[in-house]
Amino acid sequence: MISKEEMDMKALVTGCAGFIGSHTVERLIQYGMSVIGFDNLSRSGTQLTLDYLKEKYEGSFIFRHGDVRNVEGVAALFKDFGPFDLIVHEAGQVAVTSSIVNPRLDFETNAWGTLNLLDTYRICSPSATFIFASTNKVYGCMENLGVVLSESRYIYSACREGVSEAQPLDFHSPYGCSKGAADQYVRDFGRIYGLRTFVFRQSCIYGTRQYGMEDQGWVAWFVIAALLDKPITIYGDGFQSRDLLWIEDLVDLYIRVFELKSATRHRVFNVGGGCKNVLSLRELLSMLESMNILKQTPQYAEAREGDQKTFVADISLVRQVTGWYPIVAPNVGVDKLAQWVRDHIGDLRKLCNRK
Repeated sequence: MISKEEMDMKALVTGCAGFIGSHTVERLIQYGMSVIGFDNLSRSGTQLTLDYLKEKYEGSFIFRHGDVRNVEGVAALFKDFGPFDLIVHEAGQVAVTSSIVNPRLDFETNAWGTLNLLDTYRICSPSATFIFASTNKVYGCMENLGVVLSESRYIYSACREGVSEAQPLDFHSPYGCSKGAADQYVRDFGRIYGLRTFVFRQSCIYGTRQYGMEDQGWVAWFVIAALLDKPITIYGDGFQSRDLLWIEDLVDLYIRVFELKSATRHRVFNVGGGCKNVLSLRELLSMLESMNILKQTPQYAEAREGDQKTFVADISLVRQVTGWYPIVAPNVGVDKLAQWVRDHIGDLRKLCNRK
């Protein structure tokens, strides 16, 4: 049962029309909050997602078009709709490859955009809980953990449970630098100004409404490409591995962190599927073959700059603090994702043909 106090609560979600942002909006509304969404709609598929949210959640969801880099636009957002109880910052440039092509845009979006939002939050809505979607890329290639090749994937020889929050930061791409700067600003604003900030260094998140592309969202892209009979290119040897986290498991964690006692603040968590939910690129392709989805033989190309051979999050800290643990296993999640792709194959075909 949702209390009256919960019904009166208000959340701001930046990047609301993106993959993770849209699921965050949906989960917060289900929780009982009214949600203000903020997005510049620059990414493929965002208009489709926004239309879905507007139609399904009319009365609980308000959309404001804008960019986190714009000082006046963010100030007006807080003036018109604040103060907020919860701010979830998902807006950003999300691809390593794009950051290499245009590092200035990457920095302005991820580092400056986050600082602009943070400073407005500090002044206009300081009692809010602030959750920032950071990335595992802030850890770089982690040579100290002894990456070795097992039968079907790269693994760590030095840490069976994965990468903990104690791992040194080591930015290996412009994307890692911009997200890392934002990550540290969020953390430090919590310490210096006494704000209730949380940094989620997220691993590989996947799920429905993920309009994955070759440069970002590889699980969704493989499923989409397979069902559209598009060619799939593997950059590197295909043994690169990630811990996968189903989107609904992630947004449930956002709620759990919001519900923590107010004394819990300015914390950093590694968030992913953990060591029990790991797949390599080759293992996912084998799964798609067994589902009779994959028809074309994948092509191989040179490994891309900044691509980690493996990343698996040690999720023991976030589990200890919140009691949260991933529920959806990769085989179940990939099956759900494939069904969503089938149900939206027309829209996905149009988007792919525009690229």
